[in-house]
Amino acid sequence: MGYFREVFPKLLCYPLAYRGLVPPGMPINLTFSVTNLCQSKCKTCSIWRLYREHPDKLKAELSLDEIERIFMTMGHIYVFNISGGEPFLRNDIAEIIALACKYLTPGIVHIPTNAISPRLVLKRIRPILKILKTKYPHVRLTIKPSLDHIGDSHDKIRGVKGNFEKVIGLFNRLKAYKADYPNLHVELGTVISRWNITEIAEISEFAIDLSADSYRNEIAEHRSEMFNMDDSITPNPAEYRQAVEFFVARIKRDMKERVLFERITHAFRLIYYQLAIRIMEERRQIIPCYAGISNAHMTPYGDIWACCTLGYEKSMGNLRDFGYDFKRLWAGAEAQEIRDFISGGNCFCPLANQAYSNILLHPPSLACVVKEIVKARDK
Repeated sequence: MGYFREVFPKLLCYPLAYRGLVPPGMPINLTFSVTNLCQSKCKTCSIWRLYREHPDKLKAELSLDEIERIFMTMGHIYVFNISGGEPFLRNDIAEIIALACKYLTPGIVHIPTNAISPRLVLKRIRPILKILKTKYPHVRLTIKPSLDHIGDSHDKIRGVKGNFEKVIGLFNRLKAYKADYPNLHVELGTVISRWNITEIAEISEFAIDLSADSYRNEIAEHRSEMFNMDDSITPNPAEYRQAVEFFVARIKRDMKERVLFERITHAFRLIYYQLAIRIMEERRQIIPCYAGISNAHMTPYGDIWACCTLGYEKSMGNLRDFGYDFKRLWAGAEAQEIRDFISGGNCFCPLANQAYSNILLHPPSLACVVKEIVKARDK
C-alpha cells in the first residue's frame, strides 16, 4: 500500500505533464546502464564495438560516489532496471543496488545478463541476494539470462562460442538459489531478430519447458544506444505478427494457472504484442508515449535520456553538468524539448519497457489488460 500511495499521484499527473500543463514529476521507472563493457559480439547490437570504433562517445563511467549523489536527488522509483553492456562486469554492482534500494526504494530490481562469465555472475549476485534478504526483503529481484536461439545458433547470434551452454548452466544455478531467496525470479529473454524469427516457436517452447519464472521477448530494433542504426536486424511486420500469434496463444493457454502477479504481467504482454504489431505496421505512435515522463534512462556516464531508442541523438543533458541533481536536469529546458519532440509524434518504436508504462497510462489499453485478467480468472 505504501508504494501505491506514492505512485498513484504520479500516475494522475503524468497525462497533465504530457500535455505541458504541469511540470513533470519524478519517473516511476529508471533504467541505468551501469557499463558499456560487454564480452558479447551480438549481431543485433554493436555496443561491444564502442571502445574500438566510437571513442568520441567514451567518458569516465560514474563512480559509486557520483551514483549516490544522483540517487539522493531522485525519490521513489518503482522499477529499477539495470542494463549494459554486461551489468555484472561492474565490480560494484552490489553496492549500486544497495544504494538504489536505500534512496530509490524500488519494488522491483531487474538485471539481464549474457551469461558469458557465469562464475563472475554468481560471485556478484550472492552479495546482492544477501543485501536484499537482510535489508530489503520486500524487493523482487529478477535475473534474466539472454537466450536468442538453441545450441550453436545462439552462439552465432551472440558471437561467442559456448555461450548457449553457459546460459543453461547459469539459469539452473540461479534457480537453485530460489529455495533460500523466494523473492528471486529467474527469467529468460529472447531478442527477436531476422536471425531467429522463423524458429521463434521452437525457441520459445524450449525456453518455456525450462520452467523459467517468466519468459520475455522483444523485437530487435534500431537504438542509438546500441550503435546499430544502420544494421538490418528487424524482422518484417508479417513475420513478427506470426511470431506474436504463437506467444499470444501460449500465454492465454497458461494464464489461469498463474498466480495473480503473473496473470497481471501476462495480461500486459498480450496488450503489448497488439500494440507492437500496430506500431511496426503503421509506423507511428499508436497511443501516447510517456518516455521522458514516466521513464528515464541513465547512461554509464551520467547522460539522461527519455529512452534508449533516441539515446545519444536526443539527450536531455548530463548530470555532471547539473551538479548530480536529477530533479534540476529533469525540469530543464533540454529535457522539455525532448518531451515535446516525443509528444509531437516525431518518433515511434515498440520498446517494451516504455510500452508497459504507456499502456498503464492509457485508459482504453489498461481496460483491455483488466479484461484479460478477468477472462483468465473466469476460465
